Amino acid sequence: MPQTATFDDVWGMFQEMVREDRERRTELDRRFQETDRQLHAMREETDRLMREVSKQMKETDRKLDRLGDRLGEFVEGLVAPACKTLFAQWGIPVHQVSRRVEADLPGGRHIEIDLFVVNTDAVSLVEVKSKLTLDDVREHLARLSVFKEFFPRYADCRTYGAVAAMVIAENVSRFAISQGLFVIEQAGDTLRMANEADFKPRAW
Repeated sequence: MPQTATFDDVWGMFQEMVREDRERRTELDRRFQETDRQLHAMREETDRLMREVSKQMKETDRKLDRLGDRLGEFVEGLVAPACKTLFAQWGIPVHQVSRRVEADLPGGRHIEIDLFVVNTDAVSLVEVKSKLTLDDVREHLARLSVFKEFFPRYADCRTYGAVAAMVIAENVSRFAISQGLFVIEQAGDTLRMANEADFKPRAW
């Protein structure tokens, strides 16, 4: 006949189950703590890598900005001396070409003109880019619309607009011309006006 379990036997089995359960819980806690430690270390490493990437991206942006500024200055240096010939071909004699002309008005308003082309009765504002975009053209149109507020001494002068770049997509060139702007583009080793002979420039 099977032996009847005594109270001590049952109590011993219960204590053994409690001990095993405690050991399992302890092991689970240890594993959870280890996993949490590893996740914390991974988060710290990820944060460190993200900070490093962010730092490198900012440094790259600064270098690109400096490169863009230098490239813009280089293009301005090419376009400025060509303005006299290019505008003269359209019956607009040039007496003076100034680079980076700026002015301010109350309320924090500011204007900057890359190339300012002047003669006795007309002025031309030339926006110079390494690569011209539609937004650049729109910004220049807005600049032309407020020019005489910033430079009232030219209120009686005809004001023309021009954009110049080493790279100009065809749709951008067409849009600028449709808005009455001269478009100065690269043609081999020289610069030329992209406008057709029957083009009528807009005067502001």
